[in-house]
Amino acid sequence: MLADDAETKAGYDELVAGQGDYAYAFDFFTTSMLWTCIAAALVFLMHLGFASLEAGLTQKKNTVNILFKNCFIIAIGIVTYCLVGFNTHYPGDFNGWFSIGGPFGEGNIDDTFGYGGVGLAMTGYGDFIFQAMFAATAATIVSGAVAERIKLPSFMIFATVLVGLAYPIVGSWHWGGGWMGSLNGGAGFKDFAGSAVVHAFGGFAALACVIVLGPRKGKYTKNGMKPILPSNLPLATIGVFLLFFGWFGFNGGSVLSAAPGPLGLVFTTTTLAACTGALGSMLTSWIVLKKPDLSMALNGFLAGLVGITANADIVSTNGAMLIGVIAGVIVVFSILFFDKIKIDDPVGAISVHGICGVWGILACALFDTTESGFTIGGQLVGVLAVAAAAFIFSIIVFSIIKLTIGVRVDEKEEHEGLDIAEHGSPAYND
Repeated sequence: MLADDAETKAGYDELVAGQGDYAYAFDFFTTSMLWTCIAAALVFLMHLGFASLEAGLTQKKNTVNILFKNCFIIAIGIVTYCLVGFNTHYPGDFNGWFSIGGPFGEGNIDDTFGYGGVGLAMTGYGDFIFQAMFAATAATIVSGAVAERIKLPSFMIFATVLVGLAYPIVGSWHWGGGWMGSLNGGAGFKDFAGSAVVHAFGGFAALACVIVLGPRKGKYTKNGMKPILPSNLPLATIGVFLLFFGWFGFNGGSVLSAAPGPLGLVFTTTTLAACTGALGSMLTSWIVLKKPDLSMALNGFLAGLVGITANADIVSTNGAMLIGVIAGVIVVFSILFFDKIKIDDPVGAISVHGICGVWGILACALFDTTESGFTIGGQLVGVLAVAAAAFIFSIIVFSIIKLTIGVRVDEKEEHEGLDIAEHGSPAYND
């Protein structure tokens, strides 16, 4: 069971020795691999959360369309990640900026530490399936922001290119050993589980698409904004709690092993930030809007989760609570700001994932307890690079799609609802 090389064996022996009288029952590799598979399943469940949240916060006449998009996203995301994404995301020795990899192929199935050592205690298949579950998230973020007025084929083309190529290329800058390793004076860019390379990437891609697409008809008038009410707030609430639950896999799985200390810390900081994020958004929206707003509370949970995703393994419990509550305040003002400038985002995805993703990256420098040398400047360079890449790529690709096949349904179809116009079937047979 032990790997052959001396360093890995020493690491394993240290872990076993730490168990004392309970060493006979300890198999770190098997436990870690099992946890990785459970974490991958939890991240998969998040896609049900995204689908439920998006369907709940939009009009019922577009529910089938939203659910179809979410079905497509997870399917195309995992397949493209197998065909090109994984080996683009983790290209090995490359120029630090760009490398297109081939298909995943056959993974390592050894039950030893031979694949990744103690720090990456899983097989090659375990590594692939966990990372594949992340890949589709960027397109899911975009789906919510462009809901209720986008042509289905146009979205499908864009989502395929975004998830299949753009996401793994930008991700390789950080997780694949790319140029971001030189930031922060050589300490490297800190983004534990993806506040930048997953969430900010998706958020700024969504911003570009919304700018090209334009707002829903009737949302903004000469007299200001006309609210388009959500169809099913109970469903949206279920979606957020599914996302919260799945985030234990999203962040917890990013420990890349079942190491007890880091895993317990990450679960705790993730939970605290989510809860203070909700409290921060509840209080802020109640003061600003004069009423307790459920949709703001829901986005507050998500804001806290996005904020802690970059730093869950390096902050204290007090730090996690501060990160969450600040994210909860930020998301309220961000959603109101984008509405003011007529950027129509039905679910608040740009604010939750884009703006709070940036906050999470900067919080690494402000709340780090490990003294690893992360700086505001270094973190800012990294997250701005990710945001700019996502925005520029998306605005170019989405504009090309607009000029060729178009990106927006016509006004009649939008008024009728995309369930009938695009799918010929309503979600609810009233």
